[in-house]
Amino acid sequence: MTGNGTLTRADLAESVNRHIGLSRAEAATMVESILEHMCAALARGENVKISSFGTFVLRDKTQRMGRNPKTGIEVPIEPRRVLTFRASQTMRDRIASS
Repeated sequence: MTGNGTLTRADLAESVNRHIGLSRAEAATMVESILEHMCAALARGENVKISSFGTFVLRDKTQRMGRNPKTGIEVPIEPRRVLTFRASQTMRDRIASS
């Protein structure tokens, strides 16, 4: 992991390189391919489930009324699609015990 506590694509590729033995370029291509498949599935409106890790879920939110906190004026919030992540029970257990 990088020094700021964030796992990056490069970190993932480096891990694949060390553990599987692929070249750095092949490892980077594999990571990019996996992420591209995930993005394409989400763009098609499909949820992405990774066993023992979690599920990326798409939700369609309807239009609703919101309030500008500064002025107090009510404004409509447009309908939109949001992406959420639900960690698996296995992941939750691993995080809680660390």
